[in-house]
Amino acid sequence: MNNLVKNETNIENLIYEVRGVQVMLDSDLAKLYECSNGTKSINLVVKRHINRFPERFMFQLTKDEYYNILRFQSETLELEQGKYSKYLPFAFTEQGVAMLATVIVMSTYTT
Repeated sequence: MNNLVKNETNIENLIYEVRGVQVMLDSDLAKLYECSNGTKSINLVVKRHINRFPERFMFQLTKDEYYNILRFQSETLELEQGKYSKYLPFAFTEQGVAMLATVIVMSTYTT
């Protein structure tokens, strides 16, 4: 039970507010879903099922939005050179996270 509470607290720290909605970043979701190729796996699954991810489910961050998230993270994390991707991340809303989980499970059983 204590592990469950601890994990929920960790997940709460991965939720950001962008464009007035709560989102999670593709890199954080790749870690949570234990994707072997990180965000590459997430992007591949999304690309294969793009019709399931309208903009209200997922969108790509702008440079300014990503910078603000990194600045927020730097208050609690020490930024390391080269740690962050050169590509702008995708942000998934609550509905997008649920759809991503569904699509990942479907992909696992069909491959």
